[in-house]
Amino acid sequence: MHKAYTAEQIEAGGSLFQQNCAFCHGRDAAGGETGPDLTRSKLVTADATGSNIEEIVKSGRIDKGMPKFNLPDAEINNLAAFIHSQQDKSLSQSGNRRGVDAADLQTGDVEAGKRYFNGPGNCSKCHAATGDLAGVATRFEGLKLEQRMLYPRDVKAKVTVTDKGKTFNGTLVYQDEFMVALVDSNGIYHSWKAGNVTAKVDNPVQAHVDQFEKYTDADIHNLMAYIQTLR
Repeated sequence: MHKAYTAEQIEAGGSLFQQNCAFCHGRDAAGGETGPDLTRSKLVTADATGSNIEEIVKSGRIDKGMPKFNLPDAEINNLAAFIHSQQDKSLSQSGNRRGVDAADLQTGDVEAGKRYFNGPGNCSKCHAATGDLAGVATRFEGLKLEQRMLYPRDVKAKVTVTDKGKTFNGTLVYQDEFMVALVDSNGIYHSWKAGNVTAKVDNPVQAHVDQFEKYTDADIHNLMAYIQTLR
């Protein structure tokens, strides 16, 4: 899951996007004259903190016709807020995103995907085809299924905070260099200055993030083909 953005950041980022990015990527970030659909971008999906988008904006992709932009960090953060909001909006809509049919994502090798799931992909360490993933392909399809496979967004991280010898456990609500906050099992909100406590986070999504650097295109297609058989 990407970090939280305010409505003000999203609005400011939208204005910047229209000025600098919309000609290529479309006004809604779903693709334009020459730029790709950012709501389907794996780079955006994996961008939990905004750093991926920041790197692309600052460095550009000259070989693909994208110039680099010399923008303040705050403005780049706002751009990331808008782009993520557009991807979130696209994912929340019923059905598949425009221009992509579920059949387009069924081109992989099922058996190769199964071997990857149980082998180098390490998927079976946390998931089971007859357990938590049983029937997953009946609940999600197409890009929504691929999104959950690559980077599930609704999985909550757990955190243990130790404050002066006292331990608090709960669901992580917020964490940065200044603050950490959780909601405990009773629904009570707790927050601390980060420098005054120690916090140990258990984030099950991190394994998905780490895998992004290891996937080949064939791995993704094959794994997707296998996941789609889990009905």
